[in-house]
Amino acid sequence: MKKLTGSFRYTQWDPWLIISQIVSVQCILYLTLAFLLVVFGALIGDTRSLDHIFEYHEIQVRDIGGRIVITSFVVNSLIGSLVLWTIVERTKQCMDFSCTWHVIHLIICWFYNGEFPTTFSWWILNVACATIMCVCAEFFCLRTELAAIPLSLGPKTDL
Repeated sequence: MKKLTGSFRYTQWDPWLIISQIVSVQCILYLTLAFLLVVFGALIGDTRSLDHIFEYHEIQVRDIGGRIVITSFVVNSLIGSLVLWTIVERTKQCMDFSCTWHVIHLIICWFYNGEFPTTFSWWILNVACATIMCVCAEFFCLRTELAAIPLSLGPKTDL
């Protein structure tokens, strides 16, 4: 049974919805990250591999390849905020989904590398990207949630 909790939405615990949202956000963000890496890599004439997504030693500012990886992650976090705005649609859940994506990414990187990520640059980049994704998504969702609600029920007439 759905219950009204003081907002304009019905809320109900739906684990399948949450799981499908998490899977959707993960898939879309990894696809856009891979696409960004391919496009930015093509601009400099470099090939990209899974190492650029999951190898934490690739995140460094010493060469153009590392800067491309950093730029891709930052742009992907901005895209991620739009994805959260589209899929999650709730300001309260933006931080949860942003942190979930980054925690799952941490676990995948851990298994991919065979060791826990220890570089300072990897941690700074991921904390910054999680923050960017969360704040921008909250901004978009809040604007949508605070949009004016039309009160007329009849057909719209211009007087």
